[in-house]
Amino acid sequence: MNLITVEDLSVSYGANTVLRHVNMGVEPGEIVTIVGPNGSGKTSLLRAIIGAIKPSAGQVKRKPGLRIGYVPQKLHIDPTLPITVERFMRLTHRASKKDCATALETAGVPDLLKRQMSQLSGGQFQRVLLARALINRPEILLLDEATQGLDQPGSAAFYRQIEDVRQETGCAIIMISHELHVVMSASDRVICLNGHVCCEGSPAVVASAPEYRALFGTGTGGALALYRHDHDHNHDHHHDHGTDSQEAAE
Repeated sequence: MNLITVEDLSVSYGANTVLRHVNMGVEPGEIVTIVGPNGSGKTSLLRAIIGAIKPSAGQVKRKPGLRIGYVPQKLHIDPTLPITVERFMRLTHRASKKDCATALETAGVPDLLKRQMSQLSGGQFQRVLLARALINRPEILLLDEATQGLDQPGSAAFYRQIEDVRQETGCAIIMISHELHVVMSASDRVICLNGHVCCEGSPAVVASAPEYRALFGTGTGGALALYRHDHDHNHDHHHDHGTDSQEAAE
């Protein structure tokens, strides 16, 4: 049985329809990555899945009693506010110190419990947000561009941690991402969104789909090229030399 089933979902803000007739499902333990350009409706889809917005048509079915963990795109905390990681994690959860410590360990940052939130690096901050989402032992974890603002090694390390989380906890994962070259390898399934589902399937199927190439193949810094560079070592890209040398450097 699917943890989540999205049926013929449409989302509108006033006269502006951002999603049309979207269908998808997520099975237990599955990693699904949702990609698409800015304004393609990725965040609206995630908000509909967690129940934060009401669809204008269609429906989202969740397994009864489904436990959901959510890692937001960004969260601003006043740097002058003295608050430890432990206290921050317990703001929205009635969790024990042991629960907090276990979640931090699963998120790959076991030593941060007593650290001030204001002292964390960007990567550590995201791991703490991940740990906070893991406290209630979710069956599905939703990540909304959780690596935005991290450099490429930081993003890659974060996504490797997500693979470890799946391995350790068995939870399913929905990730929204621009960073296709990083997340492709971790995904069981990729859904390419642009107001509707353009294409979906395994990473290799989506990377070769004409609809995907039309969106990502040119003018976006070469996300498809980076995917090929990392996995197929195919350097016959139709990009200028500046982009190729940048890819080689990465």
